[in-house]
Amino acid sequence: MSLEIRPLVASDRAEWGALWQGYLAYYETILPKAMYDTCFARMLSGEAGEFQGRMALWDGRPVGLVHFLFHRHGWKVENTCYLQDLFTLPDMRGKGVAHAMIERVYAEADAAGAPSVYWLTQDFNTTARRLYDKLATKTPFIKYAR
Repeated sequence: MSLEIRPLVASDRAEWGALWQGYLAYYETILPKAMYDTCFARMLSGEAGEFQGRMALWDGRPVGLVHFLFHRHGWKVENTCYLQDLFTLPDMRGKGVAHAMIERVYAEADAAGAPSVYWLTQDFNTTARRLYDKLATKTPFIKYAR
């Protein structure tokens, strides 16, 4: 079996949409079709500071996605990298797909000169957190939102 992680291309729209819908469903979130179109267009824009997307393919089959962006940080000269969305199809979990996608984001951050990568997850996401605990350091920060 072979795993490929590559940038999104316009022809990925349907497969990406199905994967992103699976991600959103896990977090009990529904977004209108227009938001899918907007998000996908942003990731294809190539504009500086815009979200980027990568798709994981297992033997050519789309099995995961990761979205991230680089942004300024008040304590660093360099940009930092925010990994916003990470999803692997349930039947592919435990096969190294999420691990490889995180490592891909790390490599892209390194190539862009961003010294840090961070992300958030729900505390109930215990399966993913076992992986995250191996790849990153859990911080003591608590998120507040309006």
